[in-house]
Amino acid sequence: MSERRIGILYIVLAALLWSTGGIGIKAIADPPLKVTFYRSVFAAITLFAVFRRDVVVRRWKSSFAFGVAIVCYGACLTSFVVATKWTTAANAIFLQYAGVVWVLLAAPFVLREPMRRRDVIAIIAALAGMALFFIGKFEARGMAGNAMALVSSVFFAALILSLRREHDASRAAVTWGNVLLALALLPFIASDLSLTPKSFAVLLFLGVFQIGLAYAAFVKGLKHITATEASLTGMLEPVANPIWVLLFLGEVPSAYAIAGGVIVLVAIAWHTMQSDHPTVEMPAD
Repeated sequence: MSERRIGILYIVLAALLWSTGGIGIKAIADPPLKVTFYRSVFAAITLFAVFRRDVVVRRWKSSFAFGVAIVCYGACLTSFVVATKWTTAANAIFLQYAGVVWVLLAAPFVLREPMRRRDVIAIIAALAGMALFFIGKFEARGMAGNAMALVSSVFFAALILSLRREHDASRAAVTWGNVLLALALLPFIASDLSLTPKSFAVLLFLGVFQIGLAYAAFVKGLKHITATEASLTGMLEPVANPIWVLLFLGEVPSAYAIAGGVIVLVAIAWHTMQSDHPTVEMPAD
């Protein structure tokens, strides 16, 4: 199996782990900032255990790229939580994935990665599929939340670009990003740190798997594929989310949602199966 295919499989794993967030957050009644705080705490512990010396000993060249990645990581997670509080979940998810378009447009300038015709076709098809996926769920209310979701999409794109540009900083960036995010949120939730056993179990799962191991897989895969391909493959997340809801809550997706999910999967599969895309490796130190 080629390095590119291995990289794609790591991104697929990350997207599937990310997609468990919806079912996990729905299972508990804790406020969003409290959820984000504990999720980041458990994710940081997990990433320190996984990466060890790679996040303590400096192995990257650019402090600027490292700083940008940390800021974008924290801002992306926080702005998305705020967006879901101010608008519907469907609006927030769809608008955040506008970040795929920002990556496509910026990658040729930031990373010197060429914009290929198949990238454009696959992304347009995938976004069209996502539009079908959320038919009937969009609402005009919550324009401030919609705007915040678009802000989150910008940070999401900038995070991918910065992690790809300075890959040696990526492990440390996502690890310390969780640490700094937890510290930033602590003053807002310090008066209510208690958790029920159920909340503790769910937040432990979200921190370890949905964030910690997911980002460990994402940065591993990002070494071998372009930023555009990583962001496109990451669109499996909103497709997989309702599958977990169906399995655990019994909520059956609509025919539009099923059709949209199939279109997204076909777009990603078609893009992946293209044989003329060479493996893209980051330069070794």
